[in-house]
Amino acid sequence: MPKLVISDLPDSTFEGKRVFVRVDFNVPIRDGKISEDYRIRRAIPTIDYLIERKAKVIIGTHLGRPKGISIPELSLKPIQARLSELLGKSVIFTGNVIGSEVKKAIDTLKDGEVMLLENLRFHKEETDNDPEFSKELASFADIYVNDAFGTSHRKHASTYGMALEFEHRLAGFLVSRELKFLTRIRENPERPFVVIVGGGKIKDKIHALKSLIEEADKILIGGGVAYTFLKAKGMNIGNSIVENDMLDWAKESLDKYGDKIYLPVDHIVAGGFEKRKNCMVMDDNIPDDLQGFDIGPKTAALFAHQIRGTGSIFWSGPMGVFEVGDFSAGTTQVARAVALATWRGATTVVGGGETIASIRNAEVLDSEITHISTGGGALLEFLGGAELPGISILDNKEKDISLAAN
Repeated sequence: MPKLVISDLPDSTFEGKRVFVRVDFNVPIRDGKISEDYRIRRAIPTIDYLIERKAKVIIGTHLGRPKGISIPELSLKPIQARLSELLGKSVIFTGNVIGSEVKKAIDTLKDGEVMLLENLRFHKEETDNDPEFSKELASFADIYVNDAFGTSHRKHASTYGMALEFEHRLAGFLVSRELKFLTRIRENPERPFVVIVGGGKIKDKIHALKSLIEEADKILIGGGVAYTFLKAKGMNIGNSIVENDMLDWAKESLDKYGDKIYLPVDHIVAGGFEKRKNCMVMDDNIPDDLQGFDIGPKTAALFAHQIRGTGSIFWSGPMGVFEVGDFSAGTTQVARAVALATWRGATTVVGGGETIASIRNAEVLDSEITHISTGGGALLEFLGGAELPGISILDNKEKDISLAAN
């Protein structure tokens, strides 16, 4: 059922109110600088909307896995700086999550001002979904907004526990858009529906794969995932990555859905990652002393042909070790084929950190993909049919709204 979005309520709902917005700003930071800010940029429309309606905006997020310890390298100070740039206004940052200093700063917030709390996971109570911690966070605000799809599969204090304390729990624009396109892919994809699967492991994607393989019209498999399927098919894969504990499932899938599963017909191989200068193209079976690192040109052309003329596409996982130039061509060709399919009218959805990085590497623009999901585990769990705690707790759109009158 559709969730109630902030734009479904009258503007007056937010004026002068303290609005807690849970976002997912878990972005890569190297040497104190953000190297990829896509998740931050995607949350700006929600924050801007609330600023324009004179709300007092309190933002909460995590960064990394500090496990309840305050680690300077995981402070949100760099995020405060980037967020201030994107919003075009100074974002208040106290360097704490809870306590009297935070409460005082919130009490002095003016309409339209924005405050960023420190890394929520500096407190183990966040991941423990501690009731008292949840209540303290909830005491900071009048309205709760979830715009953190990427963490909505976690039953944490800021995604679930504190939300219980509010009468009304709303979705932000990012979450609303994620649900729109992912629900379409899961429940009613436009045909033909093509699923592209890559990356290193089947196990990480197994629940989503079980659902998607059954639903898809075609499944194109590359990356490390392909070698488990190729071995299950009886092919020699040399020293390539294989998940032996997934071989039986791969064989069952090939037996049941083999007519719509497309596997690599050639490979870019080398004697090992450190011996990649001697890489070569090889068809079919890979000798024991070689390892596959990318799909070959014939496979890239085959996949591009299967992508052409599709109604909808879901892609998760690169076709090879795209970070290395010698092994990036397959992923680049697939990325450009997906972009072309978008231009021709297909609904294209891409998800997973590696996949997003790979389309950047291929110089494919955000505008050339219908929807780039901010979710990793949340995305795969949702497509696998799981109920996400951080989403299920939000108000349904049909719920009677009396918030504006309160």
